[in-house]
Amino acid sequence: MRLDGEEKFVTQLDWNLLRTFVVIVEEASITRAANRLLRGQPAVSLALQRLEGELNCRLIERDRGSFRLTAAGSTLYSECVDIYGGISRLKDITAEATKEISGEISIHLASHVITPILDNLLTETKVLYPKVTFSIKTATSADVTNSVLEKNASFGICLVNRRLPELIYKALYREFFGFYCGPPHNLFGRSKLKMEDLRDCDIVSFATDDLNDALRPVALLRKQWDMAQRIVGRSSQLEEVRRMIQCGLGIGSLPIHVVERDVRDGLLWRLPPYEGPPEVDIYLVTNSKKKLNRAEQFFVASLQEQIRTIPIEQRTYPSPGSALTG
Repeated sequence: MRLDGEEKFVTQLDWNLLRTFVVIVEEASITRAANRLLRGQPAVSLALQRLEGELNCRLIERDRGSFRLTAAGSTLYSECVDIYGGISRLKDITAEATKEISGEISIHLASHVITPILDNLLTETKVLYPKVTFSIKTATSADVTNSVLEKNASFGICLVNRRLPELIYKALYREFFGFYCGPPHNLFGRSKLKMEDLRDCDIVSFATDDLNDALRPVALLRKQWDMAQRIVGRSSQLEEVRRMIQCGLGIGSLPIHVVERDVRDGLLWRLPPYEGPPEVDIYLVTNSKKKLNRAEQFFVASLQEQIRTIPIEQRTYPSPGSALTG
């Protein structure tokens, strides 16, 4: 393929001639330019002549005792400054480009994990690093922990019963569990109830609502008040526990901050205890042996930083200062 005049000029031009020309102008002397470039004076003078020949114009007027740029020389110098300014930034630009975070973050959660700490970080990550992608899976707390152990998840957020020595656990937030019933239940809409009123009620529970499992505080309360009469429904998923409660199968415990809207909408009714409900910590679970990509490193480090800097009181839902009564 034949090159047109412009393409031929760009292809054949020796860019070192431009660099030599810039130094000559900056030094205002062929001799000083040669010293700076560590070249002989004749070589520098020849380079200027070659460039003037390529451009077919005079760039510098050189007389005895005078050194002056022509109009063409002044214009070329301005262009060369821009060119070499851009070239000098190439290393920084490419280095910055390699800092752009991308990759997939695989998050495994217990089904009822709801916290602005996670939600706000998802938003922040999307804004800062739009190339990052997410894979979010809900499972039982035991399965979440196992996924982190087997390095199938970037990290997990779940309830914790037994701590494994291979994993790292940090309390991400604390939540309170309340007891609720649905509209078909005979306790729905009744106020001034006491714990004794719950004793003969059928129970809907989480699979982990057991004295030897993650929801031990809830199970202890049921045992204390002799509430474990008949468990009519179990699920590891919050949505299904809530469904069974709303449908009137029995009463059950749910995170208070998660179902506040359902209470306002008349889908659930808060039951005692109104004060001192069971509290449960939700943990960030990580595996130090899993090699994280840069996106995962950023996300996990951000969660850990919030755990380190935000007091647990501000990571408790509802906040200790808010009313927990129904």
